[in-house]
Amino acid sequence: MNGDRKPLFWLSGEIKTPPFTEAARTEAGDLLRDIQIGSSIGMPHSRPMPSIGARCHELRVRDESHNWRIVYRVDVDVVLVVAVFAKTTPKTPRPIIDACKARLKSYDQT
Repeated sequence: MNGDRKPLFWLSGEIKTPPFTEAARTEAGDLLRDIQIGSSIGMPHSRPMPSIGARCHELRVRDESHNWRIVYRVDVDVVLVVAVFAKTTPKTPRPIIDACKARLKSYDQT
């Protein structure tokens, strides 16, 4: 592993084909790799998610029939992938926000 790249740690979800198309999986991987090396990614690919917590963001990956979201948090030593889901409503559903908060709380307590 490259010493300048933070490792990914998956708290939930996965990115595989299917259900992601190959193009969407590649785009998600490229964006996550950019985040690992410290690149700043803004709109339209990423936006802050303060409703989940500090340093939390949502990656946006458009697919042929889905708008995928990858919730992540950038820590000093790791990039945490907190959730992966197909977004079907304008707002992130409350159960997803609550699940992300619970996963991060559990992670932070270990």
